[in-house]
Amino acid sequence: MFYLKTEQSFDAAHFLKDYQGKCSNIHGHRWRVMAQIRDEKLSTEVQTRGMLVDFSDLKQALKEICDELDHSLIYEAGSLREKTIQALREENFHMVKVAFRPTAENLACHIAKLLCQAGFPVHRVEVYETPNNCAAYEV
Repeated sequence: MFYLKTEQSFDAAHFLKDYQGKCSNIHGHRWRVMAQIRDEKLSTEVQTRGMLVDFSDLKQALKEICDELDHSLIYEAGSLREKTIQALREENFHMVKVAFRPTAENLACHIAKLLCQAGFPVHRVEVYETPNNCAAYEV
């Protein structure tokens, strides 16, 4: 089995609606994302012969995902009042609405699915919320 792993990071805020504790308040993290792909065979195409995939393609795909989340407020659909959303939009805040509670676990799953949709044979995505706390999702 062959594996490739790449890493990106982004800064973003989130909060957990209905959570009893500090994380119910908007707060930010320096999110660190590690994506690993795997396959039993290497490419036989001329350009990528002997590679699982071109590292630059995998790095670029993960970078695009992280760039969309960078310097944003990641919030769960239905967790903010419409007038709050409108007020934040009027201030030109970058907001990313997701269909899930924006936990590290759910972000790992979300990023893995986006990479799979982009055609990568994803094995595992790790999302570090802090240097010492990591959630992972394996496909």
